[in-house]
Amino acid sequence: MRKMTPGKTPEPGDIVLVKVQFTDTFEVKLRPALILFEEYDNVIVAGITSNTKMQGIPLTRDDGAVKNSVIKLNYIFTISKAMINRKLFQLSREKRLAVFKGLSKKLSPLSQ
Repeated sequence: MRKMTPGKTPEPGDIVLVKVQFTDTFEVKLRPALILFEEYDNVIVAGITSNTKMQGIPLTRDDGAVKNSVIKLNYIFTISKAMINRKLFQLSREKRLAVFKGLSKKLSPLSQ
């Protein structure tokens, strides 16, 4: 696990630890997230949960996760680049494509 270099732009496909404030409380916790893209120091991420019963893209220890998890394609949010604590690992090309296809499927009604 390595700290993000100050000023370094996160890359799409990076799994990072981010500071997340929960909507129902003022509590801030470190949680894993997938970098989707960055623009003007705003970083769009997909949340990751260790609740493997949730829908999304499975993430295993073989992928680099600490424990089996799920990338939640229905939990996308924007954070400041300053909220990134550190990079954990980079998703494989296969998993990045699975995320792309999953998001494209969810967004396809916009093209109609």
